[in-house]
This record gives sequence, structure tokens and C-alpha cells, in this order.
Amino acid sequence: MKVLIPGPLLSYTQKREVEASGATLTELLTDLDRQYPGLRFRIIDEQHEMRPHMRFFVNGEQLFDMTHSLRTTDAVQIVQALSGG
Repeated sequence: MKVLIPGPLLSYTQKREVEASGATLTELLTDLDRQYPGLRFRIIDEQHEMRPHMRFFVNGEQLFDMTHSLRTTDAVQIVQALSGG
């Protein structure tokens, strides 16, 4: 399935859109990390939780459940929130 990568993570993938597979978001991240080592750690912390500044959208819907089922036709977007003050 297509996965859109946020700008700050392009140093891992070298491209904005990549292909990956997985039956869940967790499996998708495992496949992405296999292809682009180190990418998963920038998205998921040591407790296997989504980092506070990261968001997942599947077909335009924001998801927080890493066990959410995916279909091969789904479009996944990883978004890194901006912060400032």
C-alpha cells in the first residue's frame, strides 16, 4: 500500500511516497523499518507507543490504535506535528 512520509523523515526514505505492506499499522511499521532501518524508532517509542508528535491517517481518518486492520488498497499518511511557542 502507499505510505506518505513526512518531510522530517525523508532522510530515511529519500522519497515522499513509499510502498509497504502489513495487516495492521504495527506490521506496516515493521515492514517500513525493514526497508528503511531506524524509521520505526522515530515514530514509535521504547514502550511501543506512538510518539506524541506523530499521527497516522488511513484513508483520511486519524487513528491511534496500532492494531487497526489495513487493506492493500488503503492509503496511509504519517504526519509529524509541528510545535512551537
